[in-house]
Order: sequence, then structure tokens, then C-alpha cells
Amino acid sequence: MSDINEGLQSWQLRTNHNAMIEHQWNERPAPEQTVALSYFGSSAFRITSPSGITVMLDPWRNLPTRRWDWYFYDFPKTAVDIGVATHAHFDHDALHRLDAHVLLDRLIGVYEFADVRITGIADKHATDSSSASYDFKKIIREFGNVDIEPPNNPRSWDNCLIIVETGGLRILHWGDNRHNPPDEVWQAIGPVDIALLPVDESQHVMGFQHTEAIIDRLQPKVVVPHHYYIWDVVQRSSTLMPAEPWVRRQQHTRWLDSATTQYSAGTLPADAPTIDYFGDHVAFDKASWHDSKGG
Repeated sequence: MSDINEGLQSWQLRTNHNAMIEHQWNERPAPEQTVALSYFGSSAFRITSPSGITVMLDPWRNLPTRRWDWYFYDFPKTAVDIGVATHAHFDHDALHRLDAHVLLDRLIGVYEFADVRITGIADKHATDSSSASYDFKKIIREFGNVDIEPPNNPRSWDNCLIIVETGGLRILHWGDNRHNPPDEVWQAIGPVDIALLPVDESQHVMGFQHTEAIIDRLQPKVVVPHHYYIWDVVQRSSTLMPAEPWVRRQQHTRWLDSATTQYSAGTLPADAPTIDYFGDHVAFDKASWHDSKGG
């Protein structure tokens, strides 16, 4: 992203959607071509389609009250074509940090453009503290004594499961969804090639037994952990922990050596599920981010 946009609000950005105008008319690439997946820390991923369309999922920020910082700074300003947020929590909804042509906040339904199809399935955020070590009810009491249980939960305890289809692949972003959605949600999800699932040793979103049950039900070829502690991105006050111990306990793993990996429908791993772990790699310059205070 050019420095010309640094410090500007969304309505002040000097970029435009000329590239999207061209994509409207371009011939679609063959369905089974390379798709790139880049990790930006926390639950943020960028998917790049074969035609070059970029989709950013769940960019993060700090809690606006600044009472409880999770990150050293806010998400780095990033140019993408499409931005998507699964739910209205600060560690997933920083769409304002994107220089994006299209913003899909808590999408329910289907959006299609060029060689990308994005489906949002409405469900609920995890709230069952018995299934994770994190006491959701306790932290909610600190911010107001409200009922977070479905179906009467406030908006921030809704979640939209997001499926991105491109290059012959179906990629599911679980967000912070509950581990036990109703059968109609599982049916709507359908087959999944790559599942992006929240995993950390604190079992913040859900317990390991529930993560494994989700994997067993979805039968994805690849599982990519997210929502875990990264020492120079995420602060200890987040209570998150690394995902490495869980990854080491899995049968088939690939420890990725960069923040971007590539997939194609014809070359997915035969050993399913294979765990692709980004570790501390993120797809932005952490040194510059720290120097600029994330501005």
C-alpha cells in the first residue's frame, strides 16, 4: 500500500476501484489453479485467487476502550480487494484498517465477484466456558452484566461462518463460532478442503476435544490453526497461548517457513488432515509495524 494513504480515513483515501472495473470483464481463469493463503496473525488471513483477487478475513485491532490491549499496535493498514469480518469483536472486525474496494461485515448469504464466491452462514459465537478454559461469562460481567447465551445474546455474540470458494477449493473460516452448531449449519457448510480453526494451548475459544470433533465431522484435507499467541504481535494480557503444543500432538503436520503458502485442488496432501502451521510468521513487516506504532 502506498504511503500516500497513510493517516487517511476511509473517505479520504486516494486509491480507487479501477482494477475491479477491469476484473468485471476479464475472462475467468481455469477452476483448478493456484490459490495463495497468507497469515496476518490472530485470525486474519488473506486469500489470493488465481485471477489475483485478494480477500482479507478478520483483521484485528485493540479494544477501543484501551482497557485491555491484545496487540502491540492496531492492524497494519493493508490494501486488498475484499474485506470480510466474521463477527463484531475487536480481534476480528477491523475492516477500517483495510484499503478495500468491498467490505462484507458479518456476511449472511452469498457474494460473488470474478473467480471468488464468498458465503456467510449465520450462527453463534462460542460461549460455553465448560468447553474451553476461558471464562466468557466472567469477562462479560466486567463489561456489563448481559446474557450472552443464544438466542438472546447481543450482536457481538453472533458469528458468521465464512466459506471462500476459488481455484476449485472451498476454504472455511470458523471465526469464533461455537463447536456445536445445529445440523442445518453443518449441512450448509458442505464439503471443506481447508479449515481455518481457532487453536491455542489455553483453549480460548473451545476445548481440544471440540476442535477434534469439528475436524472429524468436516474431514478437511488441511487444517490451519489461528487465534493464538505470537510473541511480538500479541500481548500476554490477551491470555492467548501458542498453538505449537497442539500442533506437535497431531499426526500429520507441516511447519511452514513463511507467512504465505499455496494450494491447488489437485495437489492437496493425501494424509488428511494435514496441519499447516504458520507459527510466528506474519505477512507484514513487523519491524516497520513496531517502528510506526502500527499507524
